[in-house]
Amino acid sequence: VQLLGDLPFYGAHDSADVWSKPGLFSLNPDGSLAQQSGVPPDYFSATGQLWSTPVYRWSRHRLNGYRWWLRRLERQLELFDLLRLDHFRAFAGFWSVPGADSTAEAGEWLPSPGKAILKKLSRRCAGPLPLVAEDLGVITPDVDALRESFDLPGMKVLQFAFEADPTNAYLPQNFGTGSWVVYTGTHDNATARGWWQQQSDEVKQQLQNLLGHPVESPGWELLRLALASTADLAVVPLQDLMSLDDQARFNTPGTASGNWNWRLDQPIANLRGHLEGLQQQGKLYGRGLSSG
Repeated sequence: VQLLGDLPFYGAHDSADVWSKPGLFSLNPDGSLAQQSGVPPDYFSATGQLWSTPVYRWSRHRLNGYRWWLRRLERQLELFDLLRLDHFRAFAGFWSVPGADSTAEAGEWLPSPGKAILKKLSRRCAGPLPLVAEDLGVITPDVDALRESFDLPGMKVLQFAFEADPTNAYLPQNFGTGSWVVYTGTHDNATARGWWQQQSDEVKQQLQNLLGHPVESPGWELLRLALASTADLAVVPLQDLMSLDDQARFNTPGTASGNWNWRLDQPIANLRGHLEGLQQQGKLYGRGLSSG
């Protein structure tokens, strides 16, 4: 068993990090936000996502060789075997929004020193960096180049694959020879069953055409596609394994309440049938699941 951690790029405005090192963040003299983080309009939100967390004052970080960031990453790697870098694109460039704004629409892209930080980290690590790049959203060539220069696997989300475009990068047959971690859906997505219920007839037909048969259980159909893909690692949320609807959704981006409330409400022994099915599929596709 290995643990996959998840590191947000930014910290909360009222966090201990910001309180103890205010000079490292874009704050006004009174401690309010001078510039705040977010992303421009995308698949998840028509007005973008405004996270209300301070962006970094990179000039201050540069003065001491990015020591704060290196300590942060090294501590996470003490706790986890593998670490997903959330919002990886901000290591190449970040969306900076005026602190007083109420939407993320009026922000601007600014450069980020991610290459310098990762280069310093790689010098301290023996072997390849045990990192996964969350490269979803607005991904530009500089983001891909940064990820590839450190041989970091990117992410593929199967729920994004069915848009009537045979060249869609999230279709399993288009993964190519790159290094990837494939998800049926992430914590920011609907459950597979919830996603299926929301789709048009055209999208449903695309998935059925790819499978070659009618969809009976969306979660298990996407699970099999994930395991059968060429991705290095396949991640399947427990909600999809259990074929749960959107009442079990973890998070809705851009909302501040009602998230991260779902809990498994039964003993793990009750999931024996689901786990045995997963084990069988893992063996079928060479995913190395043991019988322990």
